Amino acid sequence: MNKEQSGVLRAWEATVRKTQAAKKRANNIFGTISMANVADVDPEDDNDKSVGISGEAYFTEKILPNGDYYTGQWYDNFPNGQGKYLWTDGCMFLGEWHKGKTMGRGRFSWPSGAIYEGDFKSGYMDGTGIYTGPSGDTYKGQWLMNLKHGHGIKHYSNGDWYDGEWRRGLQEGHGKYQWKNENHYVGQWKNGVICSQGTFTWSNGNKYDGYWEDGMPKGNGKYQWPDGSFYVGNWSKDPDEQNGTYYPSESSMAANLEWDPKTVYNELADCKICPGERVSIMPSQKKLAIWYSTKGGDKVRRKSVDGRVSVGIERPFDKMNMWESDGDINDSGEVRRDLDCELLGVHHYDANPKFNLRLPLKAPKPGKRQGETICKGHKNYELMLNLQLGIRHSVGRPAPATALDLKASAFDPKEKIWTRFPPEGSKYTPPHQSCEFKWKDYCPVVFRTLRKLFEVDAADYMISICGNDALRELSSPGKSGSFFYLTDDDRYMIKTMKKSEVKVLLRMLSAYYNHVRSFENTLVIKYYGLHCVKLIGPTQRKVRFIIMGNLLRSEYIIHRRFDLKGSSLGRITEKPESEIKDTTILKDLDLNFIFKLQKAWFQEFCRQIDRDCEFLERVRTMDYSLLVGLHFKDISPNGELESTPHLSRTDTDQLLVDPERWASIKLEANMPARVERTIRRPECELQLVGRHTGECYEVVMFFGIIDILQDYDITKKLEHAYKSIHYDPTSISAVDPKQYSKRFRDFIFKVFVEDT
Repeated sequence: MNKEQSGVLRAWEATVRKTQAAKKRANNIFGTISMANVADVDPEDDNDKSVGISGEAYFTEKILPNGDYYTGQWYDNFPNGQGKYLWTDGCMFLGEWHKGKTMGRGRFSWPSGAIYEGDFKSGYMDGTGIYTGPSGDTYKGQWLMNLKHGHGIKHYSNGDWYDGEWRRGLQEGHGKYQWKNENHYVGQWKNGVICSQGTFTWSNGNKYDGYWEDGMPKGNGKYQWPDGSFYVGNWSKDPDEQNGTYYPSESSMAANLEWDPKTVYNELADCKICPGERVSIMPSQKKLAIWYSTKGGDKVRRKSVDGRVSVGIERPFDKMNMWESDGDINDSGEVRRDLDCELLGVHHYDANPKFNLRLPLKAPKPGKRQGETICKGHKNYELMLNLQLGIRHSVGRPAPATALDLKASAFDPKEKIWTRFPPEGSKYTPPHQSCEFKWKDYCPVVFRTLRKLFEVDAADYMISICGNDALRELSSPGKSGSFFYLTDDDRYMIKTMKKSEVKVLLRMLSAYYNHVRSFENTLVIKYYGLHCVKLIGPTQRKVRFIIMGNLLRSEYIIHRRFDLKGSSLGRITEKPESEIKDTTILKDLDLNFIFKLQKAWFQEFCRQIDRDCEFLERVRTMDYSLLVGLHFKDISPNGELESTPHLSRTDTDQLLVDPERWASIKLEANMPARVERTIRRPECELQLVGRHTGECYEVVMFFGIIDILQDYDITKKLEHAYKSIHYDPTSISAVDPKQYSKRFRDFIFKVFVEDT
């Protein structure tokens, strides 16, 4: 036997010894159970004792391939119901399971002796529970995704205790901390540190009541002795800022006249907040070993959102000693596809606030002004000149006044005007320095009336697009291949179009006109003009383009931008958090907020979304999205977003007494609201709606429905058929307009809620 063969044999024998040792530990904990030696059984045989009927839950006892042990209820290849699971490292869970996830009441123990007993949700300590650490620390209270979150009481092994509010695993909000020597503090906390306003009482009866910063008195405060004498003033560790007045009581006479406020800081320096124990590994990080069986229907299967079983798809992860659930149900009753989630290391997510509740949210870095200015020498400089000349001609051309009731002939796709622009000028056009081109206006009467309906002043419109300031071209074309241009004042956006998109718009133009006329609060994008430039010469190139409003133009800085469709396939921005700027367009799987609107606005929002989606369904378009812009009102000097418990009463009062500000608020723009932070499960990036955290931020919102010109044509039907073979059909964007409308609304009504 050569060295290589000898080494393989020794490794195999070591594996057998470990497996038998795991079985021995399992028998010691659970009692002696008769079962076959896993090392002596053919891999195709069941290494379990099972009682049940295929397709029904049954009781089983299993030693799994890596030496882990399970006994309890089993269904469809997963623990389901009451059961015990012992890992080879000594961790153990006893309690309720649902499709391979700890769900409900249970008890998790660590080899160190630490124990958690309480609620579990999707593998996490979540709900109400008691944690006892190996050194004697205990916490009894509320949890959210493995972190103390909500009200709870913690007793430390050194004799200290805290009773109050927690957030992201640290003291935050109102709470009381008492030291072993009976000194205690009652007041506000932030990120585990005493701050804002509170009262510190010493065991000898002395007391400080006032403002704090970073665990020390800072600002106005009062220090009082048991005899009634007190000192009031401005407190600071800086002697130059410290000042105040001492007021003796009748009994104290002048006993404390020589007292120095600095002694308070010296005494407080000895009152440390106990950091508590760190948990070595969280229950949600423990993976289960896959159990293969050819009996009892236990073959590993993969289910999609709609419950269909996928056939013939095997991934590398299916062969690893890891376990993935085939889906669990979130708070809204939606099935989540864990098997479509790659099992990446937990540390991969540590620096991403989408997954890590401990990380505070920060305002993104300000990006450069969007777009490249089109100046002389730019490849599209002449196209810009042609466009500006054409717009000036179209809008400035005298036309009879039109009523809002238009004739059917105005919407005829053949209703268009061609104008020739020679460089030397003509009877109707001015001379210019560009090449000769032809200009086409589509349905000019309709778009002139739309501009009137949208209250667009003709002079302002021409100045924005055709003034001395150049247009700006966005750095890269969109997914469709279209290019986008912005006016210098950001008021209008110009998008190049494919011929198919022009046909769709002309086909639906009458329905679009009637819809926006009927509903002044419509969220559908506003269109102001449809044109074409045809270059005269060898190329004969045609460039069609639409002029529309820029939804996110505002005097406010837009800190976050989201493009939301309600689908998951490809709906994520492949950028690390550090590279996301305020101009980055984020997508569905990047979303980490729930949008909370005041009651009246929320009700109108829901009604308008329904109306707009019904319109888009009627005209047979799909692939549209809701563009959302957020301006965060409260940002700390270091860039962190500051949470607010409710919409500012001051702001609400100002709205009531300021008619101009009230008038500036529309359903889609300048809307005061709140957003609640959500957290996604680290092992599953395909979760569309994250878990609520209760952490809210005051914002100004902007939103509207964009990209409404995609017809469900043969190309999209083929895309749907092809992708349905490889992916879950409900996760892809290309679906029938009726199905798209329903999915879009279902998703929007999950991420927009009434602020109660």
